[in-house]
Amino acid sequence: MKIELKRIARKETYTVGRLSIDGRYVCDTLEDKDRDENRNGRFDGAEKKVYAQTAIPNGTYKVTLEYSPKFSPRYGGRKVPRLHDVPHFEGILIHTGNTADDSAGCILVGTNSATGRVVNSLATFNKLLPMLEQAEARKEEITITVH
Repeated sequence: MKIELKRIARKETYTVGRLSIDGRYVCDTLEDKDRDENRNGRFDGAEKKVYAQTAIPNGTYKVTLEYSPKFSPRYGGRKVPRLHDVPHFEGILIHTGNTADDSAGCILVGTNSATGRVVNSLATFNKLLPMLEQAEARKEEITITVH
């Protein structure tokens, strides 16, 4: 399964994107500010990561479903998507939330119908997660490309 996150609006404190699976649009996303200004997948030059206020760098990352002590209980004990080997980041998940304050570097899913936020996040997550669970059950490799 190939997930693509295309960032479409880079704002001062947040980043809006569109998430697709195998070429089909699934939902909107919200992340912290994209500080990888030259879009090369690393923080170089004057680019600096600000803890809990920075979107992950562009790149392709492996995704697995894993138990999260913080989020899995909210979703009935289900595992959540976790990105691996993200430079300068640990514990990056795809999860619910509404504003960049809910992100801390993670990718929030929902509908971007209001400035600086996503809505319907839980409903969107509940639509996305079964797709990933099915891919995992088929033993498919899951990757996400962020650009």
